[in-house]
Amino acid sequence: MNLTPQVIEEFICFQRNEITESIVYERLASIEKDESNRHVLKQISQEEKAHYSVLKRYTGRDVAPDRKRIAKYYWLARILGITFAIKLMEAGEDNAHKNYAQYSDCPDLLRLSQEEEVHEERLIGLINEERLEYMGSVVLGLNDALVEFTGALAGFTLALSDPKLIALTGSITGIAAALSMASSEYLSTKSEGGEGKHPVKASIYTGIAYLITVVALVSPFILLQNSLVALAVMLAVALLIIALFNYYYSVARGESFRKRFTEMAVLSFSVAGISFLIGYALKAFTGIDA
Repeated sequence: MNLTPQVIEEFICFQRNEITESIVYERLASIEKDESNRHVLKQISQEEKAHYSVLKRYTGRDVAPDRKRIAKYYWLARILGITFAIKLMEAGEDNAHKNYAQYSDCPDLLRLSQEEEVHEERLIGLINEERLEYMGSVVLGLNDALVEFTGALAGFTLALSDPKLIALTGSITGIAAALSMASSEYLSTKSEGGEGKHPVKASIYTGIAYLITVVALVSPFILLQNSLVALAVMLAVALLIIALFNYYYSVARGESFRKRFTEMAVLSFSVAGISFLIGYALKAFTGIDA
């Protein structure tokens, strides 16, 4: 190969990426409870370190890892689960595979390209995480709360006007709905034989997802004095929740973010708009000014 200064610098970037990912996989292995998963993570860590050594033969340099990136993926795994962290790492593996494949005149880099591609395949079948097993229950609670509760609060806004009264009414409605959803999920999971899920855990995941959404959506009406401003902030919070959750879900499940986000946002805001109009119509029809 013609190792120009530009190629050397690019190889040094590859080196830093390899040693960084080696340490990341080693750290993830240290917090993984499943023995088979831990074994695969350790093996991949060793292979990444071997890739670093191959690249070092070309650059002749030792390269320090990216400590910030190591900390990022370690804490993402701690907070959001090892699946989420690994799926983000997969994107890096895919980029490494493409970068190495550009150097078709170097057998060593072609081999590294093939090994990076294998990494992704092995990682896809790696994880068996409880939080993902119960993702369906979380989706149920979150989606139901967003669709029903944005609509309810929008309707209460014109029907009741007073933000504190809206918050009180919404909280009572939300807590009751969360308990109802949790109970329904328990009965549904139990009647279906669980499908690998424990009915009590499924109901807890659903109930907690619903309650967290209720608290987030009611908060603007507690903190703000103007009910219409509170409604606008509530809708912004709902959009943020939809975006954050669907980003997490799309990464962890490997699905399209745009499709899920658009579907959930359109559904929630359509219900909110219809409920707002119903609240206005009922207020005008009944003549009640709360």
